[in-house]
Amino acid sequence: MPWPGDIGSALLAPERPVPSGIDRPERFAVYRNNVVVGLIEALAAAYPATKALVGERFFNAMAGVHVRAEPPTSPVLILYGAGFAAFIEGFAPARRLPFLADVARLERLWLEAFHGAEAAPVPLDALARLPEAALAEACLALHPTAGLLASRHPVAALWAADTGRDTRDAVDLGRAETVLVLRPHDRVELHLLEPGEAAFVAALRAGRPLGAAAEAALAVAPGFRFAAALGRIFAVGAVTAISIRQGCSSHDR
Repeated sequence: MPWPGDIGSALLAPERPVPSGIDRPERFAVYRNNVVVGLIEALAAAYPATKALVGERFFNAMAGVHVRAEPPTSPVLILYGAGFAAFIEGFAPARRLPFLADVARLERLWLEAFHGAEAAPVPLDALARLPEAALAEACLALHPTAGLLASRHPVAALWAADTGRDTRDAVDLGRAETVLVLRPHDRVELHLLEPGEAAFVAALRAGRPLGAAAEAALAVAPGFRFAAALGRIFAVGAVTAISIRQGCSSHDR
């Protein structure tokens, strides 16, 4: 994968005729089915909570449509399915579950963090080496695995419940959640952020220095506590470098 010529197209489109030059059409049909099943299984492995929320039969049907619409472009299937969440959002039979696409987005962030680059977090006391007058212009580099998802739905709670990480019987579907995903050490972690914290982290990710990030957070949450939020992002291992320079670099995820 990807396959040459008409073969790749025919593999994922059962309505298309067997390509010319294939001596045993019945074997091609078996291979065609195995390819689709394998890709569906790859999506099921990457999106276990999404599958649990809709059940195996619905998931397999939905994933089958996606596989045919967006076949892999690389022979490495570990990260296949980057467009699955966007596909779910436009998949009419899934509209009765408005939170489903965001759960898939969270699972994608988890997968990318799991396979992301290693980096050593820096401690909060590293800020003490900066001149106090320069603190507002300090740039914080976030961990390369850090991802941020703001949802109108309780995506972290649904993910935890449907992957066996939380055994609570009910989830408040009316609660919004913003989740910071990262792997600072040996496992992927999810952290729920308050609105001010979320705005603060989003500003840092966008390449804004500390002072401007704090202002962005205060605009969203007047009660934002700068010191507490700063301490927390260092405590969870989200910061890997501190510098003072003309303009900060934005995070690409």
